[in-house]
Amino acid sequence: MVHDPLRTDRAASGQVSDADDPSAEGAGERIAKLLARSGVGSRRDVERLIEEGRVAINGQVLTTPAVKVDPSDIITVDGAVVGEPEPVRVFRYHKPVGLVTTHKDPHDRPTVFKALPQELPRLISVGRLDLNSEGLLLLTNDGGLARALELPSTGIVRRYRARAHGRITQDRLDKLKDGITVDGVRYGAIEARLDKAKEGAQGANLWLTVTLHEGKNREVRRVLEALGLKVNRLIRLSYGPFALGTLGVGEIEEVGPRVIREQLEGFILPENMPTGDRPQYRSPARKSRRAQAESREAELVPPPKEKAKKDYKAGWAKPKAKAKPHVGKGPSKGPPKALAKAKIEGKTIGAPKAAAPHAAGPKPGARSPQRLGQRPRSGPGPGPGQGSRPAGRSGPPRRRG
Repeated sequence: MVHDPLRTDRAASGQVSDADDPSAEGAGERIAKLLARSGVGSRRDVERLIEEGRVAINGQVLTTPAVKVDPSDIITVDGAVVGEPEPVRVFRYHKPVGLVTTHKDPHDRPTVFKALPQELPRLISVGRLDLNSEGLLLLTNDGGLARALELPSTGIVRRYRARAHGRITQDRLDKLKDGITVDGVRYGAIEARLDKAKEGAQGANLWLTVTLHEGKNREVRRVLEALGLKVNRLIRLSYGPFALGTLGVGEIEEVGPRVIREQLEGFILPENMPTGDRPQYRSPARKSRRAQAESREAELVPPPKEKAKKDYKAGWAKPKAKAKPHVGKGPSKGPPKALAKAKIEGKTIGAPKAAAPHAAGPKPGARSPQRLGQRPRSGPGPGPGQGSRPAGRSGPPRRRG
């Protein structure tokens, strides 16, 4: 299916159906199936596009999806030529809260597909996660694969982690294995396990693990609400053989071709099976959990505001300079201490010092040191500066020649 502007042997209408042309049995491929494999959308989406008159074959607008096309036919959607179907590609995406799982939202809310990197091809979601749900969301370029994986009849296992408010027992949760009917909708077997319960003043905060096989619209929330629990957080942990793992919030990672061949062999046509071992898209380097937590905290906490400096008009008094504390630790050394001591003792700084006596005697009233084996003296010792000289003699001691 290659666009050739010089081609002249085109079909007259392109509206041949299987019922009108028995010879067409086994020839060509259904238009809805082909466009789904090309990544335009699921088969249901393609049928809706055909009803709106947005799909044409060889210039003729289609009015019914019951049409088969040949590889030489030119198919356009909204005037754009649809290329050959590419091999199947599957991506794991950690959907954050606040994004709608749709290509175009009528209320102009942020969507999942607008948040994806620009270099990725047109992708389709396998199932959906509502605005307030988070966790694993599978994306693929094959609408047929997306439809096959999301059908309740396929029985793909989906596992969720739910935080709810209320009170419940494990015995009541075990009754969900037999199914439950809520507002006229019948839900199949559900396995629910109570992991943690923390009592509070107005009820208990619960953490539950819920495993189901159908995946109907808002199934987990509606079933738990029927049991008297109000779900305030819902995280999808796994979808079939694919798990959320350590994928960070908002990150996307392509599944390798070998894993696709091993896990999805029964859902993909052989001609559409990918080859090779390495994925085409390489995710940017991941941040550590600590870095992610710090970035989220930085987003929540606003940066501190700088204090504006005061502007003084001309003629205003300038503010007084603040006294700076002493830089050094402990008592300061130098002339200030000597000057203070001199003032206390009544001395003058810079005056010549008096000659020191040859030997200073003990203080008045103090006992002189005794030698080993000497008897202690009786009576007061010599006065200051007297030493062993006779009393009544003044002046410096004589030197012995």
